[in-house]
Amino acid sequence: MPVSRVLVVLGTRPEGIKLAPLVRELRARPDRFDTRLCVTGQHRTMLDPILQFFGLVPDHDLALMKPGQTLFDVTAGALKGLEPVLDEVRPDWVVVQGDTTTALAGALAGFYKRVRVAHVEAGLRTGDLHSPFPEEANRVIVSRLAALHLAPTPGAAANLAAEGVRRGVHVVGNTVIDALLEARARVEAKGADYAVQFPMLSGRRLVLVTGHRRESFGEPFENICRALRTLSARYTDTDWLYPVHLNPNVREPVNRLLSGLPNVHLVEPVAYPQLVWLLGRSHLVLTDSGGIQEEAPTLGKPVLVMREVTERPEGIEAGCAQLVGTAEDRIVTGVIRLMDDPAAYQRMAHARNPYGDGTSCRAIADLLEQV
Repeated sequence: MPVSRVLVVLGTRPEGIKLAPLVRELRARPDRFDTRLCVTGQHRTMLDPILQFFGLVPDHDLALMKPGQTLFDVTAGALKGLEPVLDEVRPDWVVVQGDTTTALAGALAGFYKRVRVAHVEAGLRTGDLHSPFPEEANRVIVSRLAALHLAPTPGAAANLAAEGVRRGVHVVGNTVIDALLEARARVEAKGADYAVQFPMLSGRRLVLVTGHRRESFGEPFENICRALRTLSARYTDTDWLYPVHLNPNVREPVNRLLSGLPNVHLVEPVAYPQLVWLLGRSHLVLTDSGGIQEEAPTLGKPVLVMREVTERPEGIEAGCAQLVGTAEDRIVTGVIRLMDDPAAYQRMAHARNPYGDGTSCRAIADLLEQV
């Protein structure tokens, strides 16, 4: 069989995590794939450590990252930068992941060059183009351009079918589980090395908090911070650790409302292996992150989702996650239930993980061999 030329395009930390194991799977089949990796640089400082952790060196780097860049800058820069890459590589497939601006630009560039597009993590939907913004619109548009739709769950495939997308749809699980299982094995082997990086943690019960979504900027973030302040005062025997996103719209309210609290630890963004270690140590997780909604259940950690809607309803339906929104009272009530009711906690901790078993990359590579 002829060798297929595959161009994998990514630009952000989540894309790096979810596509790194796929790049390695494709490169492990050199008799079937000539695999090239193109990085846009949408997230420079946050992506590079991911590539280093998984041992990947880009073949092409558009180096788009610049201070104060807007969605217009990233979209236009990525689209223009991909044109000569596509001309040089002349791929049979362009592979994009998820719902980032890089994914949108990669799919559109492939479409302009009449190259088939494979969309990893296809079919996620909230039904609201403005939440999350701009991700919901990005993934809807990519679905109209892709030839191969690699849905993580049956629900995601059903979303595509409801939109009339039925050809080329395959349920393969989520590649984030492949990445997490590999990372966990490596992190557990060096657990003591990671423990010393967080001296503020006393060995007590730990709640991990992450929050960064732009639709929560303003009053919703203020509410999240007030909830954390209330909870930290109620549960003084618990450490609350919050790696604070670099965006000023996050850092300002978080630092203003939570700095100085004795058991609330505001730290700089953590690298992926550190995050995996913290997830493993956590009692529960408060987050608005899509990836963590998938990762935490794999490790048996209940997740409270601080968003009004989620494109990952499977976790809610399976019972391993709960949607609590951004209202202070709902967040506080959700945490109190898990902290004070051991039976409720155990039900969530032992719920079935609906996002896969770590074989997604192999399934995707098998599909690319067949089409």
